[in-house]
Amino acid sequence: MHRILRGPATTALVLALGVSLTGAAITGGDPSGNSDPDAVSPPADTSTPPASGMFVKRVVATGLNNPYEVVRAPDGSLWATEKTGKKVTRIDTKSGVKTALLSLPQAVHTEGGQDGVLGLAIGERSGTGEVYAYISYSYDVDPGPVVQARTKIERYTYDPGRKRLHSPKTVISGMPSGYDHQSARLRLGPDGKLYYTIGDQGANQFGSYCRPIYAQRLPTAGEVQGRDWVAYRGKTLRLNTDGSIPEDNPVLAGVRSHVYTYGHRNAQGLAFGPDGTLYQNEMGPKTDDEINVLRSGGNYGWPNVSGYQDDKAYVYGNWSASWPTPCEELTFSNFEIPETVPVRKESDFTKPFVEPIRTFGTVESDFDFEDPACRPSGEAAVCWPTIAPSGFEHYGTSRKAAGATGEGIPGWENSLVMTTLKDGTLYRVDLTDDGRRVSKVTRLLTEQNRFRDTEFSADGKSVFAITDSAGSIRELGADRAPAPDGLENPGAVIEYRLQD
Repeated sequence: MHRILRGPATTALVLALGVSLTGAAITGGDPSGNSDPDAVSPPADTSTPPASGMFVKRVVATGLNNPYEVVRAPDGSLWATEKTGKKVTRIDTKSGVKTALLSLPQAVHTEGGQDGVLGLAIGERSGTGEVYAYISYSYDVDPGPVVQARTKIERYTYDPGRKRLHSPKTVISGMPSGYDHQSARLRLGPDGKLYYTIGDQGANQFGSYCRPIYAQRLPTAGEVQGRDWVAYRGKTLRLNTDGSIPEDNPVLAGVRSHVYTYGHRNAQGLAFGPDGTLYQNEMGPKTDDEINVLRSGGNYGWPNVSGYQDDKAYVYGNWSASWPTPCEELTFSNFEIPETVPVRKESDFTKPFVEPIRTFGTVESDFDFEDPACRPSGEAAVCWPTIAPSGFEHYGTSRKAAGATGEGIPGWENSLVMTTLKDGTLYRVDLTDDGRRVSKVTRLLTEQNRFRDTEFSADGKSVFAITDSAGSIRELGADRAPAPDGLENPGAVIEYRLQD
């Protein structure tokens, strides 16, 4: 048997909610009106008393069913997709009133899975004020009893009077779907193109351990002509808003497709800087969560490399290629690889690829991933060093898009705010002047919540975060142990406001 040594690590430093603006720096890891019948009354005020120079917490809304992406609309409200709720919801940030903008009962969600209603981007037609929403969701392509799930992106028009999204138009359909590693972050770029992440769909692990990873597989000319998007797993896509392939997309292996970058595992964070630089965060397996700068045509290494090409704590065991014993006859393990499964070190990969600008949880090869604290609970993944980065917003760019007012928070203009799932932390990632490297990472606050995505107020003094309705998280104050008492604010929109 080969021992598996893979997974990201970080020490969980817990900061009380009214933490000083400077937070705690992390070093290392360089060269990552309520007449509407669908409206819901807001929860009781749960604000923390104000304190100078600190964040004050206010629960804006509760009862969302696994909100996935949150975006500020032109009228200042927040719009959020609900993964398991199968709808798009408008949240008034002052009153907390929720209004259903769109229900998508045809969406497919697997119990406990990562499919459902996912990505959201909002666009406004210049000169008309007409607002569009681009929405991605999983659906069944076959009307028969067996679900054959795929993913589509649709465009809806917003009716501000009725507060409804209507008149769907398909942008693209037939893309891969699965219950794991959907990624599904959707952005409308400054170039007017749509950018969309698709994960590796959980191949080569757990219940999908005999499925090959397609992150390095590129589309063929025949597949593109036949609109067969099977090779889009593990990619970042770039599309025209009508779903066609942009003429300036990269040509990869002689074929131009929607693929913009490839070699990704599970990229849930996507954000543009003020100069158009595209940043992405990506979840590692057990080690090496990443922050990347995306370059057209770039290969980002997965599954051959996780994080830096350092041969630390990660090898690629390709279960689907087991021989002479076929994979289907093997029992999957997170900690041991059978001798029949081919194994490659990171240094065995010789093709050009783009390394991350920051990693989290890069550990040495002797790191013990079989933490006894997690064995009784069955939550082994919580004990692995990964922090599971999710949402990503560039502070300066997001404020500008929201019609920024006031000076905002000094020192934040050239930074990214990143949510995480496993360690319940909001991070600020400061960038160098050229925006190409990370200069510092700061923990802003840590709670017993799985933070999925964020948005900012127009004045920049508030961070709005959405939280998962369920899931595992590390216990506050513990490096690796799972939290025993569930989540503090499940399925919520929370405002963290900086007090002057």
